[in-house]
Amino acid sequence: MISVKVNKADPTDLYEQVAAEIRRAIAEGEANPGERLPPAKDLAAVLGVNTNTVLRSLRLLRDEGLLEFRR
Repeated sequence: MISVKVNKADPTDLYEQVAAEIRRAIAEGEANPGERLPPAKDLAAVLGVNTNTVLRSLRLLRDEGLLEFRR
């Protein structure tokens, strides 16, 4: 599982913090091309944030072309 952390005391929106951490993990090779990320529900539980926060981060990264959603 990728290492993602958020700082709730930071004024940056949580979804932006999550997106930044996933970007970092991709850049540092923690997440490889084609590799599945953990489900949003699991990431949210680990981070202690709402699932919708993680989903918003993932949609942002998809719109940037960093992630691809598949069924």
